[in-house]
Amino acid sequence: MLSEFFGCEVRYTRFSALILSMSCVLFSTSATIAQDGILVEICDNGLDDDGDGFADLNDEDCACRIIEPESLIPNASFEEMNCCPATRSQLHCANTWIQASEPTTDYIHRCDWLGWEEFPPPEPFPDGQGIVGFRDGRVFNNENEPNWKEYAGACLTGPLLAGVEYRFEFYVGFVDFEKSPPINITFFGTEDCMNLPFGIGDDAFGCPTNDPAWIRLGSRRVSGFGGSQWVKTSIDVRPAVDIRAISIGPDCPAVRTDRSLYYFFDHLVLSDKRSFDLKIKVVNHPCSESFTLEVPGENHLSYQWYKNGLAIPGENEALLGRHTGEGIYQVRVFDQQSCEVTAPFEYRIPVDTAYVVDYFCEGRWYEFGETVLNMPGDFTHTFQNQYGCDSVVFLVLDETATVTNNVSRKIFPGETLRMEHYGFNTKGIHTALLTSSLGCDSVVEVDLDFYDVFIPNAFSPNGDGKNDLFEISKSQDIVEIEQMSIYDRWGVPVFDDSKLFARDLPGWDGTFRNNKASGGVYLYQVQIRMNDQKVRRLSGTVLLIR
Repeated sequence: MLSEFFGCEVRYTRFSALILSMSCVLFSTSATIAQDGILVEICDNGLDDDGDGFADLNDEDCACRIIEPESLIPNASFEEMNCCPATRSQLHCANTWIQASEPTTDYIHRCDWLGWEEFPPPEPFPDGQGIVGFRDGRVFNNENEPNWKEYAGACLTGPLLAGVEYRFEFYVGFVDFEKSPPINITFFGTEDCMNLPFGIGDDAFGCPTNDPAWIRLGSRRVSGFGGSQWVKTSIDVRPAVDIRAISIGPDCPAVRTDRSLYYFFDHLVLSDKRSFDLKIKVVNHPCSESFTLEVPGENHLSYQWYKNGLAIPGENEALLGRHTGEGIYQVRVFDQQSCEVTAPFEYRIPVDTAYVVDYFCEGRWYEFGETVLNMPGDFTHTFQNQYGCDSVVFLVLDETATVTNNVSRKIFPGETLRMEHYGFNTKGIHTALLTSSLGCDSVVEVDLDFYDVFIPNAFSPNGDGKNDLFEISKSQDIVEIEQMSIYDRWGVPVFDDSKLFARDLPGWDGTFRNNKASGGVYLYQVQIRMNDQKVRRLSGTVLLIR
């Protein structure tokens, strides 16, 4: 059977929604045929049919258009210039771009002008050296101009066809939350490039749809989340009429604000939605047995999978049917009018790498995979994670000896010092065999003593300079007396104060409501913060002597 060949003419199809210009071969699964003495490369059999050393997609005879968004907006990243902007309102310096409205957008480029000092653009720019800045309402001479709306416009390289779905993908730049609050970025279209610009002579004209020649194609609410940054977003549209020119900028409602609001644009890609979506995607984890690849399926299309440029026999569905290992994958997608291939997708089984420094205890061992280590050194082992991927661990192992520590602690009589499963409540030297944070033996020698806190059991506030106050003696063990309360024998509080060490009067002087309290027994309660930062609550009785 003879292979069939078709020279691909420049044409526009609703299937591709793109202008195609190429010379290509309609693929065939027939055997190699010599025509006029020339061998023909068959592009889906994994063989070098024409003997030039290349097979299938690796042969230039099998070239197809790579499926990727090609922007219908010319100069999509504002890189092509006919002049370098020196100040504001110079969008005309960017090739093919048009100041769409009387309020003028600003062309910003690193060649010279980098924008308004009060509206610094976020760095770095998403794509190249040029961007565009625009306002949505402004304050001028202390007057609010809510309909001051700045738009950029362009004639498309090819029309948006009625009924075809497109995606407009772009970046929005924000200064900060006050100068660039959330905004509805809006996309407008018209059937004739002659409708650019609009609102000539009227700087309060507002949005394009105030001219009946323009329609609103779509809008997207975008927020910079309060910071100086770029945000990538998109708008999907399906125009009802053919669109040949577009404008981009703020939404139509007037904006009343006490300051000018400012934003930026960059990398405006407008293409058929299919060219954004038709790409190879991963199904399941790359290391799992169920891992495979797929592309979005369409009933009217045919598919052929390739690995490293060679056709995979029998793989003619949108979902790759079997796991064929690491390599660079592509899918040829074709119908009776065109052939296209997806962008290359490189599949590599991921390998995790970890560098670990660890210790083992003197006289013990260290388990590293299936190996038992009992000496320091550098070691490597390959583990498998839960998905079956290799995980390479580089281990630096050292030995640590048993550590002996000497510590001193104090407690109150009746308390117990706890150290893991040990408990000590008597004065003296105690030994505890503990486990360190590394899991090794750690010997702790504890020198335990009692706190020395003197609380008198009687005082005589007679002004003789001896025992005139009921107070707790200061010592290096006490950080602070947080609270002291005194009650009479009927439970009536006669004294209540805090932070006594910070007072001129550090205790009770035996008075109650500026009168001398009666002699007798009183109950005290105190809260004392000791140098271990724990607060103790102590209570007892004191005799007031008159």
